[in-house]
Order: sequence, then C-alpha cells, then structure tokens
Amino acid sequence: MNQSLKTVLLFALVAALILFTGFYQSWNTALVILNMGLVSAIMSLGVNLQWGIAGLFNVGVMGFVALGGLAVVLTSVSPVPEAWAAGGPRALLALVVGTAVIAVSAMLWKRSRKGWLVVLVLIAGFFLYRWVRDDAVNAIEAVNPAGTGFLGGLGLPVVLAWPMGGLLAAGAAWVIGKTALGLRSDYLAIATLGISEIIIAIMKNEEWLSRGVKNVNGLPRPVPYETALQADPTFVERAVGLGLDPATASTIYVKLGYSLMFAAVLIVLLVLAQLALNSPWGRMMRAIRDNEVSARAMGKDVTYRHLQVFVLGSAICGIAGAMMTTLDGQLTPTTYQPLRYTFLIWVMVIVGGSGNNLGAVLGGMLIWFFWVQVEPLGQAFMTLLTAGMSDGSWLKGHLLDSVQHMRLLTMGVILLLVLRFSPRGLLPER
Repeated sequence: MNQSLKTVLLFALVAALILFTGFYQSWNTALVILNMGLVSAIMSLGVNLQWGIAGLFNVGVMGFVALGGLAVVLTSVSPVPEAWAAGGPRALLALVVGTAVIAVSAMLWKRSRKGWLVVLVLIAGFFLYRWVRDDAVNAIEAVNPAGTGFLGGLGLPVVLAWPMGGLLAAGAAWVIGKTALGLRSDYLAIATLGISEIIIAIMKNEEWLSRGVKNVNGLPRPVPYETALQADPTFVERAVGLGLDPATASTIYVKLGYSLMFAAVLIVLLVLAQLALNSPWGRMMRAIRDNEVSARAMGKDVTYRHLQVFVLGSAICGIAGAMMTTLDGQLTPTTYQPLRYTFLIWVMVIVGGSGNNLGAVLGGMLIWFFWVQVEPLGQAFMTLLTAGMSDGSWLKGHLLDSVQHMRLLTMGVILLLVLRFSPRGLLPER
C-alpha cells in the first residue's frame, strides 16, 4: 500500500475511534481523550526528534515534562508578597551561590585537574549555600503553609508558560547534555533516567518553590470556567437552542477550546519538525545517527550536534508538560511516574514509526486512546466472558480482579505485535 494512503487511513482510524467514543460513551470523554492525545503526540514528537532522527536514547522524558509543569507555576501563579518579604531575596541569592560554586568547581577542574582543590571548594560552597538558604526557606514555608507556603510565580498569562516550559526544559537539557552526551548510549540512558528522578525529588521536597507534595491547585486557565459560562444568559440561551443542557454544553465548550489550542501548537511543531527533517541539517543528523565514525571523518562535530537535537527534543517535551499541567489545572509532583511519562511515550514512538514525525503523532494519539479505553472495555469483556460462570467460582473472581492489569497487558501486546509484523512502526521512516 502507498505510504501516503496508509497515513491517511491510519489517521482516519484514530478520528473514527474518537468519534465512536463520542457517540457511544460521551462527548466529554471523547474530548478528554483527544486533548491528552494531542499533548501525548507532542511529547512523542520530541522523543522522536532525539531518537528517530539523532539516535539518542533519552530515558529521562519524565523530568523534562515535569519541568514544563513547574514552569506553569513559576510563570502564571500570582506572587505571594508575604513569602517574598519573609525570605524571597535570600532564597534567590542561595540559588546564585549554588550555581557559582558549581561553576567555579568545574573551572578549577578544567584548568588545574586538582581533585582535592575541587572537593575543598565544593564542601565550603555547600556550607555557604546552606547558611544562606535554610533560614530563608524556613521563613517562606512558614507563611500560611496550608494555603501558600511558597513564593508563587510572576502572575503572567498562562499561555506564556508554554514557551517558558520549553525554555526551562531546554536549559536543563543543555546542562545534562554537556555532561552526559559524551557517554555511550546505554550510559546516557542511565544518566538521563537518574537525572529525571532527581528533578522529581527536588520538586517534591523544595516546598518554597513548588509546594512539594502539597500540590499547587487552581492554576490559571486560558479558557473560561464552566461556572462562568453557565452564568452567562447568552451562552445558556444558545445551549438550550441547540437542545443541550447548559452544564454539559459548558464542559464541551471548554474542552473544545483546549482542543483547538493544542491542535494549533501541534501543527506548528509538526511543520517545524518536518522542515528540519528535510533540511540539510536533518540529513546531517540522520547521517550521524547511521554512522558516527564516517560523520566524524567528514569533519562533523557529533557531540555538538547531539547537544543541539537533545535540547530541541527536550524543549518540545517541556512545552507538552506545560500544556498538560494547564489542562489539569494543578501541579502534582507525585503523579510523575516513569511508566506514564517515559515508557508510554517510547511505546508511542516505536508503534507510530521511529524517524517519522507523522508516525510519532499517530502513535501518540493511538496509544493514548487504548491507554484510556482498555480499562472500561476490559471490564466489559471480562464481564461477558464470565457471564456463564457461577458467582462463587474462583476463576470468575480472578478474571474480574485482573481487569486492573489489562492496561499494561494490552500495551505489551500491542508493542509485541507491532514489533513482530511491522518492526519499523505503523508509519516507517521513508
């Protein structure tokens, strides 16, 4: 089958599955799947840029997504004046001190190669950092700990947090890349996984910055609140005129607003990714991916080019993380799990087609649909399968209790089937 026709048919299948959900379940459910599918497609696009085009095995996707979520808090939440007065400047000074200590240590090691001197500077810098930081942090976290207990953000429009999430993730990726991209691929995977866990640990414990496990709720939204729409006589009149309940119509209206915004971001990023892929830069990156030795022999700076694409892919994941936190309306650091924000994204890239941007988008939306729908469909399937069994049967109880594991089982089966019958993915790289 012609690949262009295959692409159209597969995307039509995804659209049909979402429409089927709307008609036979609810349009709210369909739009929830669509919105998170669009966000997952953007994450998948970022990972595909790193792995499919450059061959970088990044297992720390979760960390960059979490940084995007943190950017929403730092950008859009209103500042807490009492917390700033209690210790804000000193907390920021502590960050400057910590950064300066690391920079000086790296410079000393680069110039002198004296390990004892670097260790001495790090120990002295650690105590200086803690002396500047501890009192300020305690004072900030003591300011209304049940409601705030953190510095807040800049109070800017929440949409600005999306590019800020990309910048924050890109900055972290640059720091990680400067130290880890010289490693072999398996060491790079271990390093990125460990660093992503460190990022999550910082977000959980630095309450003055992100409220930690207390979570940040009620984040600003780029769309109206449902209650505001239901209180608008014009909106209520239009909803009734269309034969819809105003409450249902308001939720659909809000979710459609998110869908249009997310789709616009995805289209822009996809166009840019396609232009990059088909440019001389994209051809060079694929040449480096296929044979680093030959690329180096031709005078290409492989490490620098890897750093470029690592930063770009991480920035896209940061944008997606900011969009997802905006959609949720809250930052919950404990929800960032490798299974959801690393493993599942890799499944999307592999199933869609590594090296193909359209394949990454397809895999993101298709896998997310199955991730959401497997549990209710699995419950219905198991109920039907055990309908003829007696109520006291141990087998019936076991099968019904195993429904909660159907999601992971299904993801594994889908991955195995694709790798067996289409090893390069549903839409392989041309």
